[in-house]
Amino acid sequence: MKQPKVNFYNLAWRWHFYAGLFVAPFMVMLALTGVIYLFKPQLDPLMYGSLLNVPAGHHNVPADELLKRVKDAYPQATIKQYLPPVNAERSAQFVVLDAGNELNVFLDPYHGDILGEQDAKMNLQAVARAIHGELMIGTVGDRLVELAAGWGIVLVVSGVFLWWPRGQAAGILWPRLSSRGRVLWRDLHAVTGFWGAAFLLVMLLSGMTWTGFWGKQYAGVWNVFPDAMWNDMPKSDVEARSLNSATRQTVPWAMENTPMPMSGDHAEHMAHGGAQAGPAAPTISLQDVQDIAEQRKVEPGYSITFPTTATGVFTIAVFADDPRNDATLHVDQYTGDVLADVRWEHYGNVARATEMGVMLHEGKMFGVFNQIIVLLICLMILLSAVSGVVIWWKRRPQGKLGVPPLRHDLPKWKTAMVIMFALAVAFPLVGASLVVVWLLDRLLSRFNRQTESVSSSS
Repeated sequence: MKQPKVNFYNLAWRWHFYAGLFVAPFMVMLALTGVIYLFKPQLDPLMYGSLLNVPAGHHNVPADELLKRVKDAYPQATIKQYLPPVNAERSAQFVVLDAGNELNVFLDPYHGDILGEQDAKMNLQAVARAIHGELMIGTVGDRLVELAAGWGIVLVVSGVFLWWPRGQAAGILWPRLSSRGRVLWRDLHAVTGFWGAAFLLVMLLSGMTWTGFWGKQYAGVWNVFPDAMWNDMPKSDVEARSLNSATRQTVPWAMENTPMPMSGDHAEHMAHGGAQAGPAAPTISLQDVQDIAEQRKVEPGYSITFPTTATGVFTIAVFADDPRNDATLHVDQYTGDVLADVRWEHYGNVARATEMGVMLHEGKMFGVFNQIIVLLICLMILLSAVSGVVIWWKRRPQGKLGVPPLRHDLPKWKTAMVIMFALAVAFPLVGASLVVVWLLDRLLSRFNRQTESVSSSS
């Protein structure tokens, strides 16, 4: 009797299984930490109200006086950043490095009193962001998250193929709630996956733009500013991405691969092969820098990052909820000259689309409505991940992994290879891991065939 041929469905199911096995734990982690960070605007004032909230006053203490109060309170600390009050009822904030610890120090902008401090890397939102971006283990974690996001795209593509209607709507567009057991879980998984597929792709792709490997390559190809913008100033080898970290966002994504300008006469010396510059010694005041931000109408919520070397610059940056209000300004620490002032109108089309995607990803673009949409997506991700694991657990043979069987007379093998090759080219880490999984899969299949052969012969 001729063995029936198996189409691409069989292969897609197998790859969907492998992708789900790897991706599910990461999707749960990303969804949970994402929900925490999603509601940062609501959670922070509730959790840290004594640090963030102040009664509105009439006369602000100058930024330099606030800086002096912080230096007096932390004489051995390095001041890293200043965040002026966002509105009349919010505190001012300094980021300081003190004895190896990064602290957020909050002050009453009307009286200059220090309200308290917070561990900048171990508060709830910072931890959620660090886990979400790199599992709190640096570069290795970043690559794992990127790999999981790439495999998540494989999961979505293969899942949509498996879902594709084949003559019925029940269990396809809506779950059969009257069913029980594995059928119900299968419907919940398929229907949730379908309705959430497009949203999940947007979330995965917008999130991957921040990754250290794929995101950096993507920015290098698509995020290009005219050279003329940087021609009239000495440039360092340091990129603006150095101002961002796993726990703190300073400059917008569009600015990450742009060069940091250099300040003053030291810059000319360094640009012509001079020795390493010494420590920063700015001659303009912090209030001068804040005045520049206000004169140039930078949206409230901006930060001022201090220079760390004699060639460094003050950087005024706001990563705005509405990307059209993004601003990044580099200011000479000696003269107060604005060396660069980059806004939304300077971004290319891809950078604009990416910034919009990031803001949608973080639930900031359309306020509470955006937050609710992203919350629903996160809940759909959780339901899809949990239901997928339940389906696998109910289906798997006792004591075995339960990999979907693969027959070798696949008439659409070329189609599968084209799709997988396209994903491998678009996402190199996924491509490398696909080769590894394919080799392991072949070894496992060969081992199973040998085991079955031994068992049948005995």
